[in-house]
Amino acid sequence: MSKVVVYPGSFDPITNGHLDIIQRASKIFDRVIVAVLENPEKKNPLFNVNERVELIKRVTKDLENVEVESFKGLLIDFMRKKESKIIIKGLRAVSDFEYEFQMALMNNKLDENIETLFMMTSSQYSYLSSSSVKQVAMYGGCLKGLVPDEIIDDIKEKFTVSR
Repeated sequence: MSKVVVYPGSFDPITNGHLDIIQRASKIFDRVIVAVLENPEKKNPLFNVNERVELIKRVTKDLENVEVESFKGLLIDFMRKKESKIIIKGLRAVSDFEYEFQMALMNNKLDENIETLFMMTSSQYSYLSSSSVKQVAMYGGCLKGLVPDEIIDDIKEKFTVSR
């Protein structure tokens, strides 16, 4: 049986921490679907959903078993459409766990066949978030090591345009 895992998130922008989870998951599962959420609660995203999908495709192009798609609505509906029963979520610290645990319980309540697996981020990325990357970029800080090199210019350009 083929094991398909879905890695959901907003990825605005994708960080090296996200990429680490994708790479490690791709070694464990037959297929990894990076599911980019169109989240109406997140106002003023840096990148629109199509741009985020393209950035992730660019940085995962060498991972043959990784697909990138966007979705709206409930993750459970997307999971059913993709015939996946496994969600993978990266955890940076204990502070991430409470929220992610709550989401895992809700998803399992909506569909008892869905399981959520938590993967600890590699220690060198435990401090890293998309929000912190945006803040560094906003003030012209160095993004090297925070995000994949291939997208540094894309992020800088967003802040150059908005100034």
